Amino acid sequence: MSGTVVSAVGLERTYGSGETATRALTGASLDLAAGELVVVRGPSGSGKTTLLNLTGGLDRPDGGSLAIMGTDVTAATPADWVQLRRSTIGYVFQAFALIPHLSAAENIELPLRVIGTPVAERDARVAELLDAVDLGAHANQRPSELSGGQQQRVGIARALANRPKLLIADEPTGQLDSLTAESMMALISRLVHEQGVAAIVSTHDPKMSAAADRVVELHDGVLGVRPHGRHLA
Repeated sequence: MSGTVVSAVGLERTYGSGETATRALTGASLDLAAGELVVVRGPSGSGKTTLLNLTGGLDRPDGGSLAIMGTDVTAATPADWVQLRRSTIGYVFQAFALIPHLSAAENIELPLRVIGTPVAERDARVAELLDAVDLGAHANQRPSELSGGQQQRVGIARALANRPKLLIADEPTGQLDSLTAESMMALISRLVHEQGVAAIVSTHDPKMSAAADRVVELHDGVLGVRPHGRHLA
């Protein structure tokens, strides 16, 4: 593992103004390295989603700076972020967000179609990812024919389709039973290390932290590092 993919320094975010203002994030600083799985843990309302949204350009900070792959993107335009999300950032959603009428393979293939990947290369990448998430035998099944765990595996494969440098997952196990959730976190960890992607995953469940290389805690918008979890060489 080497190389800093994300460098966030002093990120601030406040919603509303005056007496109704809510400070969602206060001076958050965090680096993410290639091949590293960082879990952000905290109760509902602690600022986890805000941190992930700022990191992925779905929201803008009120203060601080954000760099991705060494480029300052703090003031990036919406068009810049669209390009980053196509080429550099992959998302895993809590509610899976699969397209119902497409098969598992077609859902994974979609990001590759968007950027115009040649058919042969596209097919090879989809087959590779289906095998990586142990769904090779389910390629032609639609989401309604898959379990929740299988649907999230498709979601993870789709997020990795364009070989992103950064993987963002907001409560990816939130709709799964505890056993499936632990299996899902183990899968994310394995793929992060195999594919060398930097990953930031939010959770409110302490048990989901076991697969992390590093755990950071968020409470009332304040970020702190937890001295537990695996240590990277």
